[in-house]
Amino acid sequence: MIQDIFPMVFHNEYRAFEPNDESLIISFQEDKMLIRQEAGVSRFPQYQEVSFSGGEIHYLFSIDDQKYFLLMASESIAIEGYEYVPVGSFREMQPRHTAFAAVTAYHLCRWYESNRFCGRCGHTMTADDKERMLRCPACENIIYPVIAPAVIIGVVDGDRIIMTKYNSREYKRYALVAGFAEIGESLEQTVAREVMEEVGLRVKNIRYYKSQPWALSGTLLAGFFAELDGDDEIIMDEEELSEAVWFHRDEITIQDDTISLTREMIAAFQSGLFNSDFFRK
Repeated sequence: MIQDIFPMVFHNEYRAFEPNDESLIISFQEDKMLIRQEAGVSRFPQYQEVSFSGGEIHYLFSIDDQKYFLLMASESIAIEGYEYVPVGSFREMQPRHTAFAAVTAYHLCRWYESNRFCGRCGHTMTADDKERMLRCPACENIIYPVIAPAVIIGVVDGDRIIMTKYNSREYKRYALVAGFAEIGESLEQTVAREVMEEVGLRVKNIRYYKSQPWALSGTLLAGFFAELDGDDEIIMDEEELSEAVWFHRDEITIQDDTISLTREMIAAFQSGLFNSDFFRK
C-alpha cells in the first residue's frame, strides 16, 4: 500500500527544523503539486532551487535522513523543469516514497489552510515550535491535525463479494462499501451501519484486516471483512452509489495496484484468502 516504503523509514515526529539547501520542498496550488517527472522518476525541488518572495515554510517529516518542507505560497512557483500536476497522479508516481510524501504533505497542507483562523475567537493561528499544532495567541485554543476514522468493508457471501461504484465522484473504478465512523459508535458498529445504509444488508462475523492512512480524505482507514447475514438482495443507496453488485470470485478481473487498501482487499478476496474457514476462526 502507499505507506509501505520499506526499507526506507518515515519519521513523522515534529521538530522545529529550518530548511537547508538539500531539503525538499513540496508546494501545492489548489489540488496540484509542483514536481519534476523525468524518465519515470518524480522528484520535488530542493530548497536551493526555489525562489519565492512570500509564503510560509513548515517542516513536514523526514524519510530516512531526507527532510521535507511545505511551502505555502499565494502564487504558483516557476522553476525550470518542474510543473504543477494533479495530486491524484500520485498513483503513478515513482519511487513509492515520493508518492507517499506527496499525499501526506497534501493532508497537512489542507489542515494548515483550513485553520488559519481560530474557530473560537477568530484570531490568526500561529504554529507551535514544539508540537505539530496551531495555537491561538488570544484565547489559547489549540488545534492538532485532524484524522477521521473510516471503514472499508468486504461484504462476503461464500465465493461472492459486493463491489460498488461511487456516485458523483471522479473515482470511477470498482470499490468496496465504505464510510466514516460517527460519534458514539465503535468501528464494528460503523461496519454494520454503513453496509445497511449503502446496500441494505445485514452482516455478521466482522473480522478486522488492515489499516491505512488515506491522505486525500484525511482519514485513517480500517479494513474489515464481514459475512452476509440473511437475505442477499441489494437495496442500493442511489445518492451515495451508482452501482452495487455481487461478484463471484472468478468474475473479478481487478488486480491489486499496491497503492490502496481497497484494491488490496479485493485482490486478497480474489486470491481465495477469505473463505468460510476464515470467518469461523
